[in-house]
Amino acid sequence: MSEIKTRFRTVDGLSIRYAESDKPHEHEALLLSPWPESLYAYDAGWSRLAEHAHLIAVDLPGFGHSELREDLLSPKAMGEFIVRLADAFGLAKPHVVGPDIGTSAVLFAAAQHPDRFRSAVVGTGGAAVPLQLGGVLDEWVHAEDLAPYRALGPKDIMTAAIANIEGYELPEVVREDYLAAYTGQRFVDQMPYVRAYPDELPVLSGLLPGIETPVQVIAGRHDPVVPLANAEYLHERLPNSRLDIIDVGHFVWEEGADDYAKAVTGWWQAN
Repeated sequence: MSEIKTRFRTVDGLSIRYAESDKPHEHEALLLSPWPESLYAYDAGWSRLAEHAHLIAVDLPGFGHSELREDLLSPKAMGEFIVRLADAFGLAKPHVVGPDIGTSAVLFAAAQHPDRFRSAVVGTGGAAVPLQLGGVLDEWVHAEDLAPYRALGPKDIMTAAIANIEGYELPEVVREDYLAAYTGQRFVDQMPYVRAYPDELPVLSGLLPGIETPVQVIAGRHDPVVPLANAEYLHERLPNSRLDIIDVGHFVWEEGADDYAKAVTGWWQAN
């Protein structure tokens, strides 16, 4: 039984799914869903994170079970939406946690809104320029023809992703939630986000040295799709950053849930 209880609310005209921790806390944290999972990615560490902040976890628009809008499917546009999310939930100056696709969006948000977030936690998302991506993610970004992806069953990509989570058995409620997010052409509809990386990551790279928000970069040492070089790239360029490497693969928040929660909460306490 998961401690996560999801609800929906309208933000900027979109139906957005979210979950909120039960207990009040003097600090607040906005947690953003990784791709192709959902906010249930935080299930394994939820109780530990909730001891250190009041949590609002959100499926980003177009991902998880939140409504899609095409103009938001790029890191820069999503960064602006993250600020609107914080506004909508009344979060004055929260910590923001954005692994995976959230990495570039959170950093755009921090660059454009210097005082909006107390701190940021990113990682396992494309960042390096030139692009340094591996496996299927590299294919998704650079594929010239999306027809093969349109021909896949709606849940095929998610099923394959689940199979690549190592050393952690997904609870059934989490597995079912991940799979239920995919109907029709949902996965192909999401692809423009990462396919914007070649145009937008060079822009972000130029902004990194000016980001004043404290940023923690967490990466899996053995990540096959977002190599460690991406985390090192960010750490070298962000003036107020910390790099934490966990001895797992891509799905750090699940494969290394204890270490991930410990790293994040330690960072929150320091900031």
